[in-house]
Amino acid sequence: MAYTARRMPKFNSISVSGYHMQEAGADAKLELAFTLADGLEYVRAAVATGAIGVDDIAPRISFFWGISMNFYMEVAKLRAARALWAKLMREHFDPKNERSLMLRTHCQTSGWSLTAQEPYNNIMRTTIEAMAAVMGGTQSLHTNSFDEAIGLPTDFSASLARNTQLILAHESGLGATVDPWGGSYMMEALTQQLIDGASEIISEVEAMGGMAAAVASGMPKQRIEESAARKQARIDSASDVIVGVNKFAPIPGAEQPSPELRVIDNTAVRAAQVVKLERLRSERSAEAATAALRALEAAAVSGEGNLMELAIEAARARCTVGEISDALERPWGRYTPSFSTSGAAYYDEYGHGADEIEQTVAAAAAFEDTHGRRPRILVAKMGQDGHDRGANVIASAFASFGYDVDVGPLFATPAEVALQALDADVHVVGVSSQAAGHRTLIPELIRELRSQGSTAMVVAGGVIPQADYAFLHETGVRQIFGPGTRIPAAARTIISDLMHDLNH
Repeated sequence: MAYTARRMPKFNSISVSGYHMQEAGADAKLELAFTLADGLEYVRAAVATGAIGVDDIAPRISFFWGISMNFYMEVAKLRAARALWAKLMREHFDPKNERSLMLRTHCQTSGWSLTAQEPYNNIMRTTIEAMAAVMGGTQSLHTNSFDEAIGLPTDFSASLARNTQLILAHESGLGATVDPWGGSYMMEALTQQLIDGASEIISEVEAMGGMAAAVASGMPKQRIEESAARKQARIDSASDVIVGVNKFAPIPGAEQPSPELRVIDNTAVRAAQVVKLERLRSERSAEAATAALRALEAAAVSGEGNLMELAIEAARARCTVGEISDALERPWGRYTPSFSTSGAAYYDEYGHGADEIEQTVAAAAAFEDTHGRRPRILVAKMGQDGHDRGANVIASAFASFGYDVDVGPLFATPAEVALQALDADVHVVGVSSQAAGHRTLIPELIRELRSQGSTAMVVAGGVIPQADYAFLHETGVRQIFGPGTRIPAAARTIISDLMHDLNH
């Protein structure tokens, strides 16, 4: 932030993101509170260096929010964010420049709200979310493509997403009025409710020593995961309606046509990137690159010097992002979040007396009676895939049903997952795939498991096109649970398959 304030005064030095929190399961109040608490922590850390003041950096901070299908709530969230940020900045930093009080923001429509079933319905969902962002006063906007719950966007779906913005901007007139909901009793009351609720959480975070200390304690992660588990329970029990998924499904034969899919050969992409890296390293000055990386690492150890400036120098010496990251990781280490299942959040929200829940708990108990221990599952994320909402919800729900659950770290390799599965002696490895790596990573995992003598059953879930199901089954994947699968049904299916395998 100090570097950009001095050298790049019109550059947005940092984007304080709440989008990933909403995608992970945060409701509007949690997203609002934790994002603004993050912003306070960034400003506090920058000012504490003594190199810059609040007015040097605050005017160029930007924010980034997710926009869900809860229309009025999302409009109110953006209104509350602006009011609350200005209040917090005055209280904590007393800036002299009025621009330091401004909350400038980008918004993105929800990826999590997109459904694989009846995917063209997602065009309407994205439009509604985009309208909420515009009416809430966003400065810029990203609209998701309708097919992102199935695979990576095609040129056609991306053009529809772009045109959604263009039509809202140039045909609807929505952007012609500032704060169109201002003065509405409902909107003003909802905005104040969010301000009050988020303020309580921010005060709690500040009492812990700020957002960095809160993150280290695991509190924000636990709150977000509990919120995600409760939301999924409401969907699985049909308390929250998702059109075309848990209610108003099309009659057989009248389903929407399957959209065209973008197919990526991950093996070919990786091979091409390796060739590029090899050429880069052969053409650059090895001496200059090594010197730049050593200078960066030394600054990370000593705390002296500007890391941004040194990282830019390393990039000019043709160092890769991985090499720059490694130079910082060596002295600092890599943060690994702790995982704890969100109690009985899913179980409680769904309802203890629900027949489907009782059947699932009974199935897990019957397995334990027969085989002397609970069904045990490792929930795994592999490759460059940081979307762990589904994995965390599965882990929490399965634990409440009576499974023993192990959760692997993000960005694991197939070999690392196989080793953890062997160490934990699991019955099942459940792979969550959201980043189109399933055709490469899952077969490699199965080869690793079998080469090490593991007979663990492999199941998969997430954003996996149905066109790839046959391929994955042929490689050894037992079950594939796509978006919209009810979690209790998946848990019972796995137990049924295990009982069959272990009894034969």
